[in-house]
Amino acid sequence: MTPRDDADRPRGARPQPRRTARPAAPRPDADPADGGRPRAPRVPRPGGTGGAGSSGGTGGPRPARAGRNGPWRADPVRPVGRAAALRRNRPGGPRAVRLGAVRPRLRLVGVVLTLVMSVFVVRLLQVQAVDASAYAAKAAVNRWVTHEVTADRGTITDRSGVDLATTVDAFDITADPYLFTPAQAKVKDAPQQAAQLLAPIVGGDATKIAQQLATPKSRYQIIAQQQSPQAWNQIQDLKSTLAAKAAAGQGADVLAGIFDVPHSKRVYPAGDLAAGVVGFVNSQGQGAGGLESMLDKELAGKNGKIRYAQSDGRQVPTAGSQEQPAVPGTDVQLTLDRDIQWAAQSAITQQVQKSKADRGYVIVQDPQTGQVLAMADAPGFDPNDLSHADSAALGNAAVQDAYEPGSVSKLMSMSAIIDTGTATPTTRVTVPGTLPRADRLFHDDVDHGTWYLTLNGVLAKSSNIGTIEATGQLGKTQAQANQVLYSYLRKFGIGQPTGTGFPGETPGILAKPQDWNASQQYTIPFGQGLSVNALQATSVYSTIANGGVRVEPSLIRGTTGPDGRFVPAAAPKKTRVVSQQTARTVSEMLESVVGSEQGTGINARIDGYRVAGKTGTANRVDPTTGRYKGYTSSFFGFAPADKPRVTVSCVIQNPTKGSYFGGDICGPVFKQVMQFALKSLGVAPSGAPAPKLPVTWNPSEPATHDKKAG
Repeated sequence: MTPRDDADRPRGARPQPRRTARPAAPRPDADPADGGRPRAPRVPRPGGTGGAGSSGGTGGPRPARAGRNGPWRADPVRPVGRAAALRRNRPGGPRAVRLGAVRPRLRLVGVVLTLVMSVFVVRLLQVQAVDASAYAAKAAVNRWVTHEVTADRGTITDRSGVDLATTVDAFDITADPYLFTPAQAKVKDAPQQAAQLLAPIVGGDATKIAQQLATPKSRYQIIAQQQSPQAWNQIQDLKSTLAAKAAAGQGADVLAGIFDVPHSKRVYPAGDLAAGVVGFVNSQGQGAGGLESMLDKELAGKNGKIRYAQSDGRQVPTAGSQEQPAVPGTDVQLTLDRDIQWAAQSAITQQVQKSKADRGYVIVQDPQTGQVLAMADAPGFDPNDLSHADSAALGNAAVQDAYEPGSVSKLMSMSAIIDTGTATPTTRVTVPGTLPRADRLFHDDVDHGTWYLTLNGVLAKSSNIGTIEATGQLGKTQAQANQVLYSYLRKFGIGQPTGTGFPGETPGILAKPQDWNASQQYTIPFGQGLSVNALQATSVYSTIANGGVRVEPSLIRGTTGPDGRFVPAAAPKKTRVVSQQTARTVSEMLESVVGSEQGTGINARIDGYRVAGKTGTANRVDPTTGRYKGYTSSFFGFAPADKPRVTVSCVIQNPTKGSYFGGDICGPVFKQVMQFALKSLGVAPSGAPAPKLPVTWNPSEPATHDKKAG
């Protein structure tokens, strides 16, 4: 029996094992040409008759065939599939491929999908439930940004409220380097393109800016600070133009990552006026010189903070923001008078240029209050343009220069002599042409024979020799005299800070008397061998003008806090140095310096006002070599002498053209500034004539009861 084709077997039917048929004996009807197989009987087609040209059909019953053990029975007729028929008719055809079971495969796919979905579910739970806060915090790092809000710096004004230093709106130009990466900017050279556009506007270096914009792993870079509103407007116009072109597909928006941070900029409306006092700020907006540095904490205020959400470098309006407001700085009102400051600065600048001097300074002070009305340096600088300023001129030489005062220091020597009762203005002093003391031979500024001067004349003619002789009478010995003089110098404020607290102020140099060398004990009385700053020396003259009471100098009149309340400065310290009578007497002696025809200060006379003053011409110590080179010229005084209202000092260092005497080059400066100050303050002229104290005495006349000083 021929096995059935598996393809014809109904699905789900279980295959049957094949059985091997035993060989059959040759049948009588076998065809030798067909391998001995029996000839198939011809079966007529349904509805037809068999014949020689007809083939048997499959629709009728198969005829019985003879088997080995008897005649074969006819098998039931089964339909034969086309594929099976083809395989039967193809000798030696391949066996049929049997497909695997479907259900195990479906089960495997279901298990795999379940596992994958489980992984997604677990991860989703981790992100949205278990670690939600941690991932939110990580996202907030990039989404939320915090910027510092700089407080407005306090304003510095003169005594009338005129701005000397103030703050205006400005912008810091910042960038987000992430937005300049090729992936974000859509071009490879976005940092270079942006730098070329920004550099001319902010005044920076294109190469440096490009490096900042290409900083890896950075989200914030400061490209330029304190830019004007005009500069930011230019950048905004460029940003708008590039954004429009990028939207139209005509290029890349290489400035999309540029932003502004509202800031402030320090400006000085008066330019170089009082620049040495007011000072300046650095590029960070911090005080770096003068009162800007000294009062930086009060002026700066307290910065605030703002925190907001951003997307692609832009603030998200709907996300809200958190802001800690900045506290503005304190406004400071100075004692300076802008008009008097201008007069002082103009006068000293002109004289320094005319004398081709190294530098010079003028101070104007109210002797009754100690307030400084003007403090001018030349040469100066413009704090608005520090890039072109001379570094040597950035300070305040009036308090930072230590110099030997020379003859203007004789005022203190005469005050000590008068206050101790050692002598009077009319005491006779014999002044030789030279005076040997210690290892030196002393002489006056001009060669002369023997002068017969009163103590008043010694001051009027500025005699060094006469001063040495007079101060020698302060004690029974020279050592005692030195100790007395030292005590008065200290009470006048020499060798110690003035009390202003100005940064970089020098206290001067005044050694203790036991440390004075052989020559110092004779040079210090006339102003050599010690050093002062100009404000110290000015305060000495203000002390005499104020009746012998020293009022600590001050530069600050008061402050106005964020609450708008004005707080006056603390009252200055007052110290009595000499008696009121001594101060009046010395003042009259100073008038002889200016009023007498034999005095050295005739160039300081002012019509209608009594002027008390003193000239000074000292050997100058070169700050570079430490040796004496050149001169320090000066004039100090006050007016009106009968009712002092203003003290003015002038100092010029190392004049190299024309005269170097203090009366010649500083006397006119004093006069110019004093006249302006008296007029500006509305000071009435003197009501009484100056006293006429004798300058000389006649040796042929009998001596009075006054002590003889030399």
